[in-house]
Amino acid sequence: MTVKQLSVFLENRSGRLTDVLETLGAENINITSLTVADTSEYGILRLIVSDAEKALQLLKSNGFSAGLTEVIALSIPHQVGSLAKILKTLSDNQLSIEYIYAFCLGDKAIVVLRTDHRAKAFEIITNNHFTPVSENDIKNM
Repeated sequence: MTVKQLSVFLENRSGRLTDVLETLGAENINITSLTVADTSEYGILRLIVSDAEKALQLLKSNGFSAGLTEVIALSIPHQVGSLAKILKTLSDNQLSIEYIYAFCLGDKAIVVLRTDHRAKAFEIITNNHFTPVSENDIKNM
């Protein structure tokens, strides 16, 4: 089970992030989470949104360079050590993580990660009774 993540490539200049957020907001697309990785010249905005397909088409039609990526989202307790436990289990099973970010919702935390070995990741998640988050779960947040 994966979640669609929207990735937007932005020039590193004032107002570009606002342009993306206003474009999405004007079409009632809700943002569940976002993160920005930047360099001196550009940034990669990664978002989990209420309607990834609609957001992708909207941004592309407004001149933004954007794409969709399948990522894994897990629900974990919002408690000290919970994320470390998940990451230790993944690394103990020789699973590398390309990137990761997280956010909290009350007593739960949602961890979003990308790996190039999704099948292996799902096997580890299933065998260790971790709780995946679905597209539908995201829409209801």
